[in-house]
Amino acid sequence: MKEDYQGYLFHQGTNYNAFKYLGAHFKKVKGKKGVLFRVWAPNAKGVSVVGSFNNWNAETNKMQLIDDNGVWEIFIVGLTEYSNYKYAIRTQDERLLYKADPYAFYSEPAPSNASIVYNLDGYRWKDGEYLENLKTKNLLNIPINIYEVNLASWKRHDDGSYYTYKELKKELVKYVKEMNYTHVEFMPLSEYPFDGSWGYQVTGYYSITSRFGTPKQFMELVDAFHKEGIGVILDWVPAHFPKDEHGLMEFDGKPLYENQGVDRQENWRWGTRLFDYGREEIQSFLVSNAIFLLEKFHLDGLRVDAVASMLYLDYDKEPGEWIPNAYGNNKNLEAIAFFHKLNKEIYLRFPYALMMAEESTADVKITGTIESGGLGFNYKWNMGWMNDVLSYLEVDPLFRKHHHNKLTFSMMYAFNENFVLPISHDEVVHGKKSLLDKMPGSYEDKFANNRAFLGYMLAHPGKKLTFMGEEFGQFKEWAYKEGLEFFMLNYPMHNKLHYYYKDANAFYKNNEAFYSIDDGWDGFSWINADDSDNNILSFIRKGKNGQEIIVIVSFNGADVNDYKININRGKYKVVFNSDGLKYGGSGKLKKRIFNSTKTKYDGVEGFKINIPKLSCIYLEKLI
Repeated sequence: MKEDYQGYLFHQGTNYNAFKYLGAHFKKVKGKKGVLFRVWAPNAKGVSVVGSFNNWNAETNKMQLIDDNGVWEIFIVGLTEYSNYKYAIRTQDERLLYKADPYAFYSEPAPSNASIVYNLDGYRWKDGEYLENLKTKNLLNIPINIYEVNLASWKRHDDGSYYTYKELKKELVKYVKEMNYTHVEFMPLSEYPFDGSWGYQVTGYYSITSRFGTPKQFMELVDAFHKEGIGVILDWVPAHFPKDEHGLMEFDGKPLYENQGVDRQENWRWGTRLFDYGREEIQSFLVSNAIFLLEKFHLDGLRVDAVASMLYLDYDKEPGEWIPNAYGNNKNLEAIAFFHKLNKEIYLRFPYALMMAEESTADVKITGTIESGGLGFNYKWNMGWMNDVLSYLEVDPLFRKHHHNKLTFSMMYAFNENFVLPISHDEVVHGKKSLLDKMPGSYEDKFANNRAFLGYMLAHPGKKLTFMGEEFGQFKEWAYKEGLEFFMLNYPMHNKLHYYYKDANAFYKNNEAFYSIDDGWDGFSWINADDSDNNILSFIRKGKNGQEIIVIVSFNGADVNDYKININRGKYKVVFNSDGLKYGGSGKLKKRIFNSTKTKYDGVEGFKINIPKLSCIYLEKLI
C-alpha cells in the first residue's frame, strides 16, 4: 500500500523521493535477497531487464505492469552489487530499445553505457558540525568566492588519464584551501557520454559519473572539502538532454521525457531535447533529482544551467518556430511553475541551500520571492556585468575612456537581484582567449590589468566566481582534453600572480566590508564614478561591523600622480595594493597612511595619492 501511494504521488508530480521508488534497489522478498527494478514506460508494449547476468536476453526477466500509468516492476533474486543492466523496451511498433535506467545510481564508464546496480547507503559522513553551522548563517551576508572546476581537466596524469575522486581529495581540496576560496563549483558530474559536452549533456541524472570513481568516493571528496570549511556546488542541467540512443530520448518509443509539442521538443542549435515541465512525472523526476543530489551527496547547492532557455518559448528560435502561451506571450508558464515547485521544496528541506541560476535576461525576477512573482532562487549569475567588464578590459587603455560606462552601468541594477559575478569557463574557450590573454599591452601590462581587474571584482557588490587556471594566468585557452598548465608557476610573473590571487582572496574573505552588505546601498557608495578621462573608479565598501574600505581602481596605462580622493575627514591606511613588488608590480606606492583634510584650493575634504598604472588599492578607515 505504501508503494502504491508512492506511485500515486509520482504520477501527481509530487513524489520528491522518486529515486526511492523507481530504479534498482536491494530488497529482501519472502526471505530471498535480490534487486527490485521499477521503470516508467507508459507507451511500451513490454519491458525486460537485461544484463550480463542473463546474456542480455530480452526474453527473460520480463517486467510486470503494476499501474495504469506505465510503471513496470520485477524482483530478480540473487543479483549482486555492480551487476550491469539496461531496460529492453518493446515499443508499440515492435522495435526493441535498450535504455539505461533513468534512476540508476551508477553507470559504466564511457564509451560503455549500461547502468550498474549500486548501494548508496553505508557511507559514514563526518561533516555534521559543518552542516549545523550552515543553518545559522544568512547566505546573503557571508563571503562567497567560488573556484569553478572541470574535474576532467583540472589535472591529468602524464598518460592523459583522469585524476580520481581519491586523488582529487588529496590535491584539489588542499589547493582550494591554500588559495583561500570559500566554495568550489564542479561542472556537471551526472553521467554524460560525450567529454566534449563538458558534462552538460546528461544521460544519467542520478548517476555521479564513473570517470573518476564511485559515488561513495565522490562523497569522500565532498566530505573532505567540508572538513576544511569549503562549500561544494554542483552544476545541474534540467534544461535539456542529449539524443543518445541509450538515454532519455523517446524512452519508450515515443516522446516521454521531452515535450510533446514539436515547437518545444528540441533545441535545434544544441541538438538536444527539452524536458516537458508540464508533465507531472517529469516534475517528480527533476525535483527529486535536485533533492537527491543535495541529500545523498551533502552538496551546499546547485547552479542551474541555461535557465533562460527554459523560461522563454522563443529562446534560440526564429519567428514562426515557436507558439505563444495562452496569454499570447513568450513565457514558458510550465517552466516557471516548475521552478516555483523546485525552490519551495528545496528550501523546505535544505534552508541553507545555495540555488544559483545562470540566466541572462531581466524580464523575470530570478531571486525574488515566489509570493512576489519571482522564481525563488537566492542567487543569479550577473551575465551583464561579465560581458561589459570583459569587453572593457580588451580595449587599449588609450581608448577606455570611451567605454567607461561599461564599468559603472552595473551599479544601476546591482541590487535588483542577488548576484554572483562570474568569469566562468564559457569566457575562456572557443577563441575568446584566456583571461590573461584578453588583456592588452605588454607582457607586464597583461598581468597588471589582471591584478587590477581581480581587485575591482572582489570589491564590487555581489558574490564571486572565477574559473580554474585564471588564478595563475594560464595563457592558453581552456582545453577539456588536457590538464591545466601548472608548469607556468615556474615562471616568475605567473607565480607572483598566483600569490596575488591567494592574498586577494584572503582579503575578501577576512573583511566584512566586501561581503556582509552585498544587497543594498548601505554597503556601497561612490566617491567618483565619472572619471573616464583617467580610467579611474573610486568607491567605498561598508560592512555590518562598521568597517569602511576605500577602493581605488585604475585601468589607466600610465601613472596618475597627486590624484584627489574626496572623502570625509579621517585617517586611512593602505591595506592592500595590487602593484606591490611581491605581486609583480612596480612598488611605486610607498606611502601607507593618508590624512583626509580640507584643501585650500577647493575647500573639499580629501587626500592626494599617487596611483600606479593598472592598479587597485584598498585603504581602510582608521579614525
